Amino acid sequence: MKSGLKLALITLPITAIGAGILGFIVSNSAPPDRIALAERASAVRVIAAETRAITPAFVGFGLVVPARTFEAIAEVGGVVEYVNPGLRDGQILPAGSVLLRLSAADFNLAIAQANANIRAAEARLAELAVSETNQRAALEIEREVLAVKASDLARAEALFAAGTATQAARDNARAAHLAQRQKVQSIEGALALFPTQRAVQNEQIAVYQSGLAGAQLNLARTEMSLPFTARVAAHTVEVGQFLKAGQTAAVLDGIDAAEVVVQVPLNDLRALLPPDPNQPAFLSMDPTRMGESLRELGLTAQVRLRLGAEIVTWPAAIDRISNGIDPRTGTVGVVVRVDAAYGQEGDGNHPPLTKGMFVDVVLKAPLISGIVLPRSALHDGQVYIADADSRLRILEAQPQLVQGGIALFTAGIDAGSRIVLSTPSPAIEGLLLDLHPDDDLMPQLLAEDAAR
Repeated sequence: MKSGLKLALITLPITAIGAGILGFIVSNSAPPDRIALAERASAVRVIAAETRAITPAFVGFGLVVPARTFEAIAEVGGVVEYVNPGLRDGQILPAGSVLLRLSAADFNLAIAQANANIRAAEARLAELAVSETNQRAALEIEREVLAVKASDLARAEALFAAGTATQAARDNARAAHLAQRQKVQSIEGALALFPTQRAVQNEQIAVYQSGLAGAQLNLARTEMSLPFTARVAAHTVEVGQFLKAGQTAAVLDGIDAAEVVVQVPLNDLRALLPPDPNQPAFLSMDPTRMGESLRELGLTAQVRLRLGAEIVTWPAAIDRISNGIDPRTGTVGVVVRVDAAYGQEGDGNHPPLTKGMFVDVVLKAPLISGIVLPRSALHDGQVYIADADSRLRILEAQPQLVQGGIALFTAGIDAGSRIVLSTPSPAIEGLLLDLHPDDDLMPQLLAEDAAR
């Protein structure tokens, strides 16, 4: 037989047998199970919203400077004859200490000269008084002589009129009368000058007394004293040195109080304000009122110094605002003051708060209450919550305070709401959620905030 016929006779029976077996299996086997389509839940971390009280705080940095500084500037020039032995850098001198003394020789000479000038002017006044007395006595005599001369002239005029006296006799009598009148007039003129001369001498005495007061004041200025207890920061004077007027001999820093200037961004300063709708939206921009406004808000301050693992703290007070607002950085300088900066408190382990220390400054506002959430729960002004059916709901909410890793809300979120921390993908309203509570996150964030 041909090969093609043989192949057909072999394969056709086999194919028929296989088809029969397959048909038997299909007709006797169970139908396949149907899988119903179901919604898939997205796994997310959630926490329960709780109302808590948070202290708004800002942590800044700054350098310590003394609240008061005294520059010993010479008001007069002279040779230094005494320098306080304690006038050395770092030494603390009590209030009233004499820092240095200049030679008083030149100033004593000026005082002696002024006193001599005063005595000379007073002697001149006494001389004027005696001279005036003498002139008045002479005037009385000359007036009597003038009266005699007037009688002689009247007699000569009568005789001349009667023809018993010559013209020459009458003229001589008249000349004698006129000469006497001139004498009287001269004395009267001299007496009229005495008040003016006396006034000149009095004014001259006043000038000399002013010079004396100036000389005495300059003598007092030869001694430079410390007005308050201070620490020597620098000195540039030694015994025998000539100190010029206006030259700085020493610089001393007061130890009664210290100040720290901390630059605070306006946004952070605004976060310290209480959420009171009856209060202005922000502080007065008048620098003369900003410090007072801060104190009225009950803000407190604390200065901290880190010494390795140890932190030393000083209570401080907000004193004022320095130089208004910096237009380049948008920050305002808040000056805090620490009293008794060199005093030791408690167990005496406080180091002195000295100039140049780099310290932390913590500004705190009164407690505010609200819903406290992790900062990570914020999504561009939105908060994700899970509703009663474990579905995603998106709320618009703006925090009153964002501080460290937490955010505080005073409106828009109810206590007990389940806050979604994870970001589901996609974040669609109504998305089914698989909730996994995170009970450790909030205690950790609150502990970190308290540690700040």
